Amino acid sequence: MSVAGTYDCVTKSPMGDQKSTFTVVPGDDGTTFTGTNAGAMGSMDVDDGKIDGNKLTWKMNMTVPMPMTLDCEATVDGDQLVGNVNAGAFGSMAMTGERQG
Repeated sequence: MSVAGTYDCVTKSPMGDQKSTFTVVPGDDGTTFTGTNAGAMGSMDVDDGKIDGNKLTWKMNMTVPMPMTLDCEATVDGDQLVGNVNAGAFGSMAMTGERQG
């Protein structure tokens, strides 16, 4: 099954659960992807998105509440997404999601 899709996600942050909508748009080569992660504090574009089987790795440049690069990874199993968002000094935050539709 493709990792492509739109996922309703929750990230366990120090500021409480952050809900977002994460889109995964695989490139023509099948090893890269683009997309966005949009939530209450705005939308972030996926940078350097890579696909390895059902594993995703990517970066996002957060601006609110402070500028920071987030290093992210997730595994897609069916319609479920489970991963982590590494926020530097704030540590790693669990991220879960379910594919829409």
